[in-house]
Parts: sequence; structure tokens; C-alpha cells
Amino acid sequence: MKGQVVAISDLIETLGQTLGTLTGAETVVRLGVTGLSRAGKTVFITALVANLLDRARMPALRAEAAGRIRAVYLQPQPDDTLPRFDYEAHLAAMTGPNAHWPESTSAISELRLSFRLRPTGLIGALRGEQILHLDIVDYPGEWLLDLALMDQSYDDWSQATLKRIAQRDQAQGFLAAIRNTDAGSKLDEAQAKSLAVSFTDYLTEARAAGYSDCTPGRFLLPGDLAGSPALTFAPLRIEGQAGRGTLGREFARRYEAYRDKVVRPFFRDHFARIDRQIVLADALGAIHAGPRAVEDMRVAMGAILAAFRPGRSSWLGGLLGQRRVDRILFAATKADHLHHSQHMRLTAIMAAMMRDAKDRADYAGAETAAMSIAALRATVEESVRHNGNSLDCVKGRLEDGRVAAFHAGDLPDSPSDILNPARTGAAGWLDGDYAQMRFLPATDGLRPGQGLPHIRLDKALEFLMGDRM
Repeated sequence: MKGQVVAISDLIETLGQTLGTLTGAETVVRLGVTGLSRAGKTVFITALVANLLDRARMPALRAEAAGRIRAVYLQPQPDDTLPRFDYEAHLAAMTGPNAHWPESTSAISELRLSFRLRPTGLIGALRGEQILHLDIVDYPGEWLLDLALMDQSYDDWSQATLKRIAQRDQAQGFLAAIRNTDAGSKLDEAQAKSLAVSFTDYLTEARAAGYSDCTPGRFLLPGDLAGSPALTFAPLRIEGQAGRGTLGREFARRYEAYRDKVVRPFFRDHFARIDRQIVLADALGAIHAGPRAVEDMRVAMGAILAAFRPGRSSWLGGLLGQRRVDRILFAATKADHLHHSQHMRLTAIMAAMMRDAKDRADYAGAETAAMSIAALRATVEESVRHNGNSLDCVKGRLEDGRVAAFHAGDLPDSPSDILNPARTGAAGWLDGDYAQMRFLPATDGLRPGQGLPHIRLDKALEFLMGDRM
């Protein structure tokens, strides 16, 4: 009965959206925002909302340039069971007297932004003014990667995980712990907890080192599941069939519980209702971490797109609640860490990393794109003299208060110079040394109504939402 109620409510919502398009009534678009490790998801949402409320810096948003947007305002979110994205607190952190980056969110949250749109054309005049509600759904990228577990058994997941992490320095402590572990031995809860803690420690170190595929995601962001049996398992090598009451059998049961009680509800209640999606990735951070981190990010992006069921919904399918994500943007963040002359190279690398995933989505009828952006620009560009030559740099304020000019290293003209060593598992870059620096927000001197400085945030929104405005 509960499932029928959910299905009926989805049908009513989708029917309302379709009729709204025809009559000029209110329509709703759900935009999913997620990010791989350290991609700046909270900053993106905060800057996006700030620049939609004050649109002086959004010239590439065609609806704004054409004067179709009469007003934009925040409204109470439609789902009373989800936390509200704390926009005001995050904006204060980024623009206050001691500007700093806000804390990352560790759970799903939501925010509704409503647009009052002027009609255009003859049909638009007949429909009258339109109201578009943009529901921004914020969720951790680790949760998104968990969707791949829905198609994997415990044995399959264990084998794939152990193979993937075999050469990672961060995993050696965990691998040593399971080396002499007999999956067929009788379950000992202290041993199970110790292995789960060791595996979680590996995931934490791997994420800090720039690796993307750190699943199960709730091990890193447990929330109220901390200490529960659903988070007390780890991958094991199992020879033959693990008997009842053994460590291997119990770990397999807990893995199934994680899939059924944690991953599936997220997919059913939140993810499956998304219309448009942006995936943020710290590609520069992965390049800095080395070829193996780049390859891990490339594989992770392919897994992400496979989870989206991309493609355009038919009119009838939409009425029946068969929603599809029909636009997906992969955005390389922190473009302000590079001189603008290198932005096209970063975008080309991002596009090459998602090529396999993009081909599948294009075949299914979805629109995908790659872009390099900075949701909040923290630097200015400057040329400095170095060894008698002019060097293109970016300059910003460091965490210790100093202002410094920085050159990250020139990205290659061809993305293959990055992807080939990554695919072959090279330990390091042959001809490049790519540095990284952490700048603080640069929001001094902002004027009311101006919005926040950014790079291509307006173009990102135009791709994601321009057709709906």
C-alpha cells in the first residue's frame, strides 16, 4: 500500500508538471548536485543561489539577457522530511569579515528557488506568466557511487574492490589485516568491527589522497548508522561457500542489508526523481595526485553515468512517472587555479575522461557536456617574470593570510598525455609536475546586488536549465 501511495504521488506531481507547461501554471524541475571528493559542492550551490538572486554576473543565462526573469526568490522546500540546505550560513562563511570555505555537507539536503518568468511569443502570451520552481537536491558523491552496488553481489564487490586497491599504499594496512583472515571461521564481533574500522581507515586515506571510488559511501559519512551492523563489514577473499555462522556469511548478509536498507531507499526516494544533474569533479586535484587517481576518477565518472538511466522521457512515460535525467553536466571545478589560457585544456581533459560514459548517454538520448568552472572565483590573473620569461599565474590569499602568485604547471595540449599514463597505471607523470594550492575566498569589496565572482557558472546553468526558462 505504501508503494502505491508513493507511485500515485509521483504520478500527480508529473501530471501537474505536464499540464503546467501547457497552461502557464507552476512547473517543477529537480536539479541534482553532487560531487566527487573535494569538488566544492557546497560552494557551488551557495554561489549558484547567490548569483540567481543577484544576476549582474550572469550574462550567459539567456533568460536573464532577454529579460524573461522577472523575479527569483527562495521558498520553503517541498519535502518536510529533508534538511534544508543552509544557504545563509554558507554564504556568511564565504563573504564574512574572515572569509573561509564552508563546512562540507555530509547528508542529503534540499532548497527551492522559484522563478517568475515573462511570457514570450504568441503561445507564451496566451499562457501568461509562468512560475518555475527549481528544487536543488544536494547529496554526497559517495552515495551516488553506491548505486553501482545494486548490481553486485558481495563476492563480486569483494573481488573487484580487492583487485582495485591492491597497489594503493593507503590500503596496505587493511590488506595486511585480511591476509591471514579465514572467511570460513566462526563470526567474532570484535574481529568484524576491527576489519570494518581498518577498511574505513583505508577509505578515508584514499579519499584524502585524491581517489574517487571510495565505496561504500556511508562508511565515510555514517550519520545515524555509525556502529550499526550495516556498516560493520569489509571485503574478504572467500574460498568456496561460507557456511552459516561464519565471518564470510555474516559479512555477505550485512552487505545485502546495506544495499537493501541504505542504497535502495536513496535511489527510490530521491535519486530516481531527479530531472537534471551536475557532477562536480576536482580534476586538477586528481592530476596533482597522479595517474592512478586520474584513472580512478575516469572509471568513477563512467559508473556515475551508468547509474543515471539517462535519456529523454516520452510524453506518456513522463505521465506515468518514468522520469529520466536528460541533461548531465560534468564540471571540472577550481578553474580559477589556472590562467584562463589553460581552461580549454582542462575542459578537454574532462571531456576525454568522460568520453566512454558520454557515448552511452548520447546513445540513450541524453545531453551531456563537460566544462571547467569556478563557482566562486578566489584568484586574479597576473604575469610575473621568471628566468627572464613572462609566466602566466593566478594570485590569491592563502590560509596563512599571505597573498601569493602561483603557477600550477602547464597542462598538455593533448588529453592523451594525461589519460594514457593513467590507463596504463603509471606511478607518476613523465613530463609534467602539477602543483596545487589552497586559496581562501576573495570576496572583499563586493557591492550589494552584484552577485559573487565566478567562472562560467552562468554557462553551466544555461546548459542545465536554459530550455526550461
